Amino acid sequence: MAQCDHCGNDYANPMTIEKNGQTFVFDSFECAIMKLAPTCRQCGVRVVGHGLEEGDDVYCCAHCAKKAGADARA
Repeated sequence: MAQCDHCGNDYANPMTIEKNGQTFVFDSFECAIMKLAPTCRQCGVRVVGHGLEEGDDVYCCAHCAKKAGADARA
């Protein structure tokens, strides 16, 4: 059994995800999202889709990017 890197649950059938040379173990997509997905700078939601980036800032949508004063051209 492997322990989930987000919630600590011991799970017999985990998934592993490699990101930037690090390997993570998760018991669900939910835990993977909570650990690895970026957070929208404006509203705080986890960005699971494409989102928008400006510099180091990530936004979930053009509305949030515009509201934060970013150039929201997709």
